[in-house]
Amino acid sequence: MRRLTVPLADRSYDVVVGRGVVAELATLLPSTAKRAAVVTQDGIPAEIELPGVEITTFIIGQGESAKTLDTIATLMSGFAAMGLTRHDVVISVGGGMVTDIAGFAAASWHRGIPVVHVSTSLLGMVDAAIGGKTGVNLPEGKNLVGAYWQPSGVLCDLDFLDTLPPREMRCGLGEMAKYHFLTGDDLMALDLEQRVARCIEIKAEVVASDEREGGRRALLNYGHTFAHALEIATGHQLAHGEAVAIGLIYAAELGFEMGRIDATRVQQHRDVVAGEYDLMTQPPPGLDADELLALMHRDKKALTGLTFILDGVHGVEVITGVDEAPVRAAMSRLLR
Repeated sequence: MRRLTVPLADRSYDVVVGRGVVAELATLLPSTAKRAAVVTQDGIPAEIELPGVEITTFIIGQGESAKTLDTIATLMSGFAAMGLTRHDVVISVGGGMVTDIAGFAAASWHRGIPVVHVSTSLLGMVDAAIGGKTGVNLPEGKNLVGAYWQPSGVLCDLDFLDTLPPREMRCGLGEMAKYHFLTGDDLMALDLEQRVARCIEIKAEVVASDEREGGRRALLNYGHTFAHALEIATGHQLAHGEAVAIGLIYAAELGFEMGRIDATRVQQHRDVVAGEYDLMTQPPPGLDADELLALMHRDKKALTGLTFILDGVHGVEVITGVDEAPVRAAMSRLLR
């Protein structure tokens, strides 16, 4: 078992990684909690027992179509009915979608109550459950409504990964591949516990330096601008990590088109994403370049025109005001 810390001064919190660590849940709860609202989904194998704490469980829908303000409104009504107070706690049990929704609900209820995440997916463990980003989708875009709300603690019990479907594992591997390009770490050379812990350490260090994405934290979105457009354009038939894997390749192609990296570096991206992580590098057929471009213009990072996180001689950087010509040229090499 490893106990890591996300260092945020008086709001620092622990992340516990290992097998069987769900037994540590009580150590992460606020001492004042008399009631816990557990937010989860059908089929997630987790039984939460907290002696002395009254538990009410809320089952939310599956898939991105349930990641909406309607779901938040339903949870709010449920919190009111159970009498949830600021002294109590919300507990998410699930993957990244569950932590996003439960975190936003906790941030909104009574203008903010504690939340603890029990992450059950690889994607949640290495990314979504760490750092305090919460939110839901609108028809116009992904995660456009949300809040920064740091958890009181996070549990990453690796036992949950033993029964995780292959596609859900690929989602986590897509985010792991991203960390490879941010740091150069050979994560696949580590065992699973070390790998998950290292990803958490990387993200925790970045979050501590830029909690609300005023600068450096945006680098964690490497590959995500194109990925989010792909998710929406495919009606979320592509899962997040699958889209991120393709987005990493697109970012490399765009970096090459703009003269930031050479063809050898582009091939390195393909070797890592396809070779080491066994992930797809090509979008599904039939996508429209104009639609993808419009979606990227609506990306929440696009403050001054098209904005991308791109590799270069100085490493991965935020590039704003990118012209459409190289964006289209890079897309033409991926779309079929």
